[in-house]
Amino acid sequence: MNPGTSSAEENTLGVLVVDDQELVRGGLRRILRRRDGFLVSECADGDEVPAALAAQPADVVLMDLRMKRVGGIDATRILRSRTDAPPVLVLTTFDDDQLLSGALRAGAAGFILKDSPAEDLIRAVRTVAGGGSWLDPSVTGRVLSAYRTVAPTPAKARSGLEDLTAREYEVLQRIGRGRVNTEIAADLGISEVTVKSHVGHIFGKLGLRDRAAAIVFAFDHGVVTPGESSA
Repeated sequence: MNPGTSSAEENTLGVLVVDDQELVRGGLRRILRRRDGFLVSECADGDEVPAALAAQPADVVLMDLRMKRVGGIDATRILRSRTDAPPVLVLTTFDDDQLLSGALRAGAAGFILKDSPAEDLIRAVRTVAGGGSWLDPSVTGRVLSAYRTVAPTPAKARSGLEDLTAREYEVLQRIGRGRVNTEIAADLGISEVTVKSHVGHIFGKLGLRDRAAAIVFAFDHGVVTPGESSA
């Protein structure tokens, strides 16, 4: 902690809101309030994201899909190509399965619809900022179907479950339910460092690049069912 910085400020989550509608950005600011632990910055288009993050770093980017110059999918792909990039949570009013599955392929950690309750939005932002994924249950089934159509599970992953240890399987189940590493550690009575090690082994054995892909895999292979997801 820096001198003069309170513990509350240290625990504040930075959120960059990217949306071309000023009313939407204003509404999100009212939900993600500073007194509740959020520090919100904003920009109006995908091509403004790098400059906005340079001006005020964020722990998570809340990204609209449809914008005038650079859409959310391209902006997410560009952002996630950086090694130090914050995770992206897609925010949309559109039940467009191909767009949402495209956002997952671009590296988004999940998606939530704009008409979701405020408490769900807050939970989703905190989950993604903590290293987890969030898939809105109202459209998850359709989006995963679209995702698999365009980006089928790799051949290595299709037969990879038998390579997992019993503990790794338990960790994968909890990833599929949207739980973050600290929650998994508490569930299983192990350290967070051990959980991170298991996650790395799971990704390597199954050929997965991130937690969103792990959730897709878990749904595809019956490790979890849609009703089990904590999201």
